[in-house]
Amino acid sequence: MPSNPLLGVIFHWMGGLASASFYVPYKRVRGWAWEVYWLAGGVFSWLIAPWLFAAFRTAHLWRVLCDTPSSTLAWCWFWGVLWGFGGLTYGLTMRYLGMSLGMAIILGLTMVLGTLGPPLFHGTLAALASTRSGWITCFGILLAVAGVLIVARAGRAKERALMPTSSQTPPSGATQTPSAVAEFNFPRGILVGVFSGVMSSCFAFGLDAGAPIRMASLAAGTAPLSQGLPVLCVVLAGGLTTNFTWCLYLLVSNRTAKEFVGARAAKVESGVTAPSLLSNYLWCALAGTAWYCQFFFYTMGESQMGAYAFSSWTLHMASIILFGTLWGFALQEWAGSARRTKTLVWMGVAALVMATVVIGGGNYLSAIPQ
Repeated sequence: MPSNPLLGVIFHWMGGLASASFYVPYKRVRGWAWEVYWLAGGVFSWLIAPWLFAAFRTAHLWRVLCDTPSSTLAWCWFWGVLWGFGGLTYGLTMRYLGMSLGMAIILGLTMVLGTLGPPLFHGTLAALASTRSGWITCFGILLAVAGVLIVARAGRAKERALMPTSSQTPPSGATQTPSAVAEFNFPRGILVGVFSGVMSSCFAFGLDAGAPIRMASLAAGTAPLSQGLPVLCVVLAGGLTTNFTWCLYLLVSNRTAKEFVGARAAKVESGVTAPSLLSNYLWCALAGTAWYCQFFFYTMGESQMGAYAFSSWTLHMASIILFGTLWGFALQEWAGSARRTKTLVWMGVAALVMATVVIGGGNYLSAIPQ
């Protein structure tokens, strides 16, 4: 099946929307500690959804994985373990920076390292960048990085407006309303976000290491659009290892394991009520499945990007930041910010949208016979 970069861009946008939206259902969970709802949702993200989708959409899944060299499986799992550290601190970054700024910091680093790392490792980046389509694709990557930096600068401006010193007056258009992010802490959030971004980029290396699995899946009769789903089963098993280990430690040390069978009572205006246990599990299942769907669509998009498949990581990250920023506005995270700050945000969003168009155009040119 010939590559179709336009279809690939659409799939990446769908994956970005799923990723940017997954954290929203967690906001509806009541009476559970972080480690409880993170692990409950993660079981769907890293275990149930990957194997379920792969079982239905690939041919001879178990046989393909059993015939894969153990070294390939080990590397995929290893990069998944490292990525797990990024996933663990992802939610903590959202806690300190909010969805829009937190995603900009984490995904900006992940974008650069995850996009350029694999082709640099294989020594193919110079050859790809020497063509006209390669230059266009690389320009699109730089444009996406610029968009991330603009959004991050807007986030810094928001932080200054929300916590003025006694000698400062609020910027024109800003109001002294409390931050929509209750625990907003820029220095702490930056430290956590940088660590999360570096570790999160390891997912791209895990996908790259799974190339033999994709080839074996195609040979077994799997459709090209679904060739990457078996790789996700292995990489996400590594992520499950890291997350389960840390959550287990927190469950024991915080004595919160009992919340799996009974949520803590939450105070409401009418008194005290126990949150619905079923509701918590359903919201976690929705969040976990939505998170997995980002890579379900990612693998489909990557299969359509031809020689410049490495640019898929940039498209994926850019679309996540784009939709994450829109969610930030919807959740009032930018309420009270100055007009100039909001203008910066929309400039960053415009740069990210243009970056996806430019990268898609570069990939399209590479598919045209010269």
